[in-house]
Amino acid sequence: MRQIHLPVWLSAVAKPHAAAFIALFSLESFSRATLIAVLPLDGLALLGDAQQVSVLYFAVSVFGLASSLSMPAFVRLIRRRWMITLAAACTVASMALFSTQTAWGFILGLALRAFSSVANDVTLNLYLLDHIPRRQLNFFEPRRIFIGGSAYIVGPWLGIFLQGKLGTAAPFVVAAGAAASLLAYFWFLRITESPVVPPMTRPPPPPLRYLRRFAGQPRLVLGYLLVVGRSGWWAMFFVYAPIYLVTAGFDAQTAGLLVSVGMLGMLLVPVWGRLGRRFGLRRLLIVAFTLTGLLTLVLSLVAGLPGFGAAMLIVTPIAGAIIDGAGNVPFLRAVRPLERAEMTSVFATYRDVAQLVPMGIFSVVLKLAQLPAVFAVGGASMLVLAYYCRYLPRRM
Repeated sequence: MRQIHLPVWLSAVAKPHAAAFIALFSLESFSRATLIAVLPLDGLALLGDAQQVSVLYFAVSVFGLASSLSMPAFVRLIRRRWMITLAAACTVASMALFSTQTAWGFILGLALRAFSSVANDVTLNLYLLDHIPRRQLNFFEPRRIFIGGSAYIVGPWLGIFLQGKLGTAAPFVVAAGAAASLLAYFWFLRITESPVVPPMTRPPPPPLRYLRRFAGQPRLVLGYLLVVGRSGWWAMFFVYAPIYLVTAGFDAQTAGLLVSVGMLGMLLVPVWGRLGRRFGLRRLLIVAFTLTGLLTLVLSLVAGLPGFGAAMLIVTPIAGAIIDGAGNVPFLRAVRPLERAEMTSVFATYRDVAQLVPMGIFSVVLKLAQLPAVFAVGGASMLVLAYYCRYLPRRM
């Protein structure tokens, strides 16, 4: 009988190699990206003002942070494959809650979505570390962010377009479909845990113990601070850019379109990754954080002029995308194999801390000042992180 050969691309994504992990991360990114502009505007409509939206995001981030620190116990209790399944179920449930268009449905939906994001992030990164060799991470991360980040070029506009044309539930149905597709593809791959790293035979240590262990490793702490800064800046952009544009007089679809156009810089992430490998991620990150900080400060100064403000919201994310050329490499290169579950669980809190700390600060800022002050604070924080990039290993 003649042997049937799969096409090269199909063979690549049918096994738990780099292409398959990029596909999994991309489906998760698409699910989030479709709602990235919808949710802040829904929150603004349901809660009344930007300051209340900030308070809600702050509270949800506290819940997400607690979920992250509980992940080692969850993973040990129900195993990784079931965490992925639970995450998909929580995502679908959150989409149903968002579709109710009520304040309580919105709040509960955000909480479930925060838990599902943490569960996906921790488990997928653990599988990634099992199957992708360390030396390949510098090549893998820019490609992952490029493919996954491309969802954010279409997502902000698509979500608002679907909501305007097909009804309030339409973007939530699409996001739920992406989560279900991730789950189906994950089970199709039949990914196994690495036999090289032995399974834990005793309960994981209390969260405070592995927090102290994480804090005792300067390279992990620095990688964590940088990714928190990067994610915090994007959280600021995705929440306050649509709110700024709508309050400045643009309609919701235009706001979503402008946010999507601003994300076109994601197409250059592979270029920044190559430059990082050639000249060093340390230099790349110093330049990227500095440029992003300066442009964000300029945005705060011209925000009173809607035309210039909209133009800066297109230009500034291009600089932010340069930071993504490094991805999570500073952490992934530093974590030790026998500590992956605990250290990755601590590291996974970056997304919640990146919501928690900025939203807490911005809640106070918006009590005292107008919306442009948010961009001023965000720009200043990026300049501070540019200084700390000097402590990255020169060989990275």
